[in-house]
Amino acid sequence: MSKPNSGVVAAFDLDGTLTEGGSVFKWLRTVAGPRAAYGAALRLALPLAVGALRSGYRADQAKERLFRALLAGRSFEDLTAISREFALAHLANHGRAPVLNRLKWHLAQGHDVVIVSASPQIYVDVIVDALGVDAGIGTRLALDARGHLSGGYLGRNCRGSEKLRRLREWMEQRQYPGDPVLYAYGNSRGDCRLLSAATFPFDVGKLGRLGALRAFPRLERATAGE
Repeated sequence: MSKPNSGVVAAFDLDGTLTEGGSVFKWLRTVAGPRAAYGAALRLALPLAVGALRSGYRADQAKERLFRALLAGRSFEDLTAISREFALAHLANHGRAPVLNRLKWHLAQGHDVVIVSASPQIYVDVIVDALGVDAGIGTRLALDARGHLSGGYLGRNCRGSEKLRRLREWMEQRQYPGDPVLYAYGNSRGDCRLLSAATFPFDVGKLGRLGALRAFPRLERATAGE
């Protein structure tokens, strides 16, 4: 039986928010091996650098090219097993205690908790299960007719406006009786749209006033009085 809607949704980014730093390239190293991963990154150094600087569709395209180079033709079943081990180790070794404690607070309040991330759905789902949250929304990977990865996305890279679109889609499927109260937690410019749409947005990045989300309140302010 599904959990009743609480009327409050808490949306958490993953990389740099719930965990330290990025996870995607670490995952690719685990899946394809360091030599192949670094070799592919070197060959794609220019588009990856441009994507990092310009963000937007350039970053999405560069990431997908890296995925195609390292994931195309791999068995989804084999990748699922590897990804599970990776995700559990990554969460255990790189989890950010203050933000994880905030997530636990939301769970204790009975709120609906969702992870919304540009990381691949294949291991976002593992972290969802490990943390006991309601749902995970990540970048979905396309499969070919044999059930192997094509290397491309299924849909769009889950960043920026796509994060917000996918979260709203999930909330619509839940059929809340009215507009739910939305808490959102992020650390980078890829989270700006999500935080801008939230009732209570919070910047949990480490750059503070120098970060892309400096216009939003810091998490410390929310927890100071609790």
